[in-house]
Amino acid sequence: MVQRYEVFRRAVEDELQRLPLLGIKGEEAANAPSEPPGEGEVPEPLRSAMGYSLRLPGKRLRPVLLLASYAILQEDWRICLPFACAVEMIHAYSLVHDDLPALDDDEYRRGKPTNHKIFGENFAILAGDGLLSMAFETMLSAPLCGERPAKALAAMREIAFRAGVRGMVAGQTLDVALEGAQPRQDMVEYIHKHKTADLLTASVLAGLLLAGANLPQLTAGQAYGENLGLAFQMVDDLLDVEGNAAIMGKQTGMDAKRGKMTWPALFGEEQTRRDAGQAAARAMEALSAFGACAEVEFLRNLAQDTLVRVK
Repeated sequence: MVQRYEVFRRAVEDELQRLPLLGIKGEEAANAPSEPPGEGEVPEPLRSAMGYSLRLPGKRLRPVLLLASYAILQEDWRICLPFACAVEMIHAYSLVHDDLPALDDDEYRRGKPTNHKIFGENFAILAGDGLLSMAFETMLSAPLCGERPAKALAAMREIAFRAGVRGMVAGQTLDVALEGAQPRQDMVEYIHKHKTADLLTASVLAGLLLAGANLPQLTAGQAYGENLGLAFQMVDDLLDVEGNAAIMGKQTGMDAKRGKMTWPALFGEEQTRRDAGQAAARAMEALSAFGACAEVEFLRNLAQDTLVRVK
């Protein structure tokens, strides 16, 4: 499990490092250019701000999910790396914007100062915008778009839908709009399903679509992604209450401080732990549609390990 995860994660890291926007190293805010940038170049300090958040050390869970899901059905998973990097860009953009003072006002992300603390709010906003647009540019430039256009377009549509105004952004909207409100199960479920689970589900479905999955397999992949996402967010809620800030690389106790709608706020910590276990079990059960193979076992273990993660 750990070894396979590291193979996927390392491949994503290597692909990200090859992106031209990551050519500037360091964590200092770069100066504005003294001359206009060359045609096709990303201007400073936008380039450094985008690269800073994309390079922050992380699990790379979403790109790993995309690659592993593809690998259930096809062996040439490296061909999907541009799509894997794209979902990581979308995830990174969402974190940059989520950390802004106008939203969650966080000072640390993955043990480092948040983007706006380094580059300022103005360039953090632009960095998020840039990462989102570059995600789709990266997918559209991928060889798969020429070789398997129908599959590539289907995968991009799934990613766009679940990252958008009826998916992740919708969940983030209610997360912000309902701060301080009395927790309700239907609202918490909606926030968890969309703010967190949708991008995880998009990663799974994009990998399956690129691999040519049939409808039953896509249905199973959606059930896996949604339940994995619910378990992941429930555990995330618990970590905000019980976690170690030094290990997590961000402040804890912020959900209660902001009056967020969370599972522990509604049901308490023990019930949240049980419900997360049930969601993980449903995710693992959904994988039975794919039969037995190494990648299915990998995804099953990943769901189980979500319950014991510490960051």
